[in-house]
Amino acid sequence: MDYSTILYDLKDNILTISLNRPEKLNAFTRDMMAEMIDALDQADADDSVRAIIVTGAGRGFCAGADLSSGGETFNADARDDREDGLHRDGGGRLTLRIFECKKPIIAAINGPAVGIGATMLLPMDIRICSTQAKIGFVFSRRGIVPEACSSYFLPRVVGISQALEWCYSGRVFPADEALAGGLVRSVHEPDDLLEAANAIAREIADNTSAVSVALIRQMMWKMLGADHPMEAHKVDSRGIYYCGKSADVKEGVESFLEKRPAKFPLKVSKDMPEFYPWWEEREFS
Repeated sequence: MDYSTILYDLKDNILTISLNRPEKLNAFTRDMMAEMIDALDQADADDSVRAIIVTGAGRGFCAGADLSSGGETFNADARDDREDGLHRDGGGRLTLRIFECKKPIIAAINGPAVGIGATMLLPMDIRICSTQAKIGFVFSRRGIVPEACSSYFLPRVVGISQALEWCYSGRVFPADEALAGGLVRSVHEPDDLLEAANAIAREIADNTSAVSVALIRQMMWKMLGADHPMEAHKVDSRGIYYCGKSADVKEGVESFLEKRPAKFPLKVSKDMPEFYPWWEEREFS
């Protein structure tokens, strides 16, 4: 797919996806949704991609949905874009794809991130932001409700009380409040943001097993919905059994004992364990 609303830049095993409508503060469109989903498909299939950074071109991260259609912006009937007779939220389609991704995703929030610009951040694994970032779950101020599966993700990321305060008020808040509320890991000067994101990605890309990271990502996210720790014990046990006899564990232990960098041989594209995925795929209906 040729991309018109995002940039796809792979360098030294780190993929940077930049939302690329800077003249519109990277406002979200259905084309952007489709291109981001395609980019994640491409990244999952490419073993040279070890970590993903998502950021925005220009001075904004994402100003939310493109409102150029005016009052009919959120009217699905006016667009006639139903799928099998049902309306699907485009932001939700994107965040579900992020949720299923096999590669770790770091959000580098370089400027305003509101609406879908804020909710798409939630299933990303690590979020850092610039001092210039402003974030808002502004839905109540537009007469609509939070989307992109954020009623699932946001309370799990920041807790129910903080999630409700931000969503009830719909106000836009600064970077230091995002940090205090647990939404972001750290705040950086604008010129230092991508360097900080790359440092996090580099630590993963240079030192870890790709298969281990892919499994860890899904184990952690999927267990957020488990009803008992026994469910985690079941998956942990299968993972330990599989990994314990793998070439990656052999290399990991031997490299440690020999005091040298590990060179893990297994590939996410072809070496995921036979029990993966262990969950039932969910259908939209």
